Amino acid sequence: MNGRPVPDRWLRFSAVGVIGIGAQLAALAFFHGAVGLGYLAATALAVECAILHNFAWHVHWTWRDRAGPGTTFARLLRFNFTTGLVSLACNLAGMRLLTGVYRIPYLAANLLSIAAGAIANYLVADLFVFRRAMCHHR
Repeated sequence: MNGRPVPDRWLRFSAVGVIGIGAQLAALAFFHGAVGLGYLAATALAVECAILHNFAWHVHWTWRDRAGPGTTFARLLRFNFTTGLVSLACNLAGMRLLTGVYRIPYLAANLLSIAAGAIANYLVADLFVFRRAMCHHR
């Protein structure tokens, strides 16, 4: 089998995600609580902080065995336009519903919103962003 077994990669992906959740919550607390941005604008900025954090770890740890097509910058763009958009959509929709409609405190609502997109993000990252290069048969 080429690459890491799925459970090992999923564990690495999840570990990066847990640390990314901390980064996102800290950024959200900063942008909304300290800077005073609205919760949706603060969420969008916090999600991007987590996306950049997670990408760096995924390149160097989770999928380091996959050179993948293109440059690191190209992969970053693919990551942002795939898992990043999934994260952004899940977070903004979740925050609008949970905080905007149901008045759940924004940090708790953000945790629930993050959970909603975790599996979709793994699949997009594994199948598209960090996909195996096409192999030639021997």
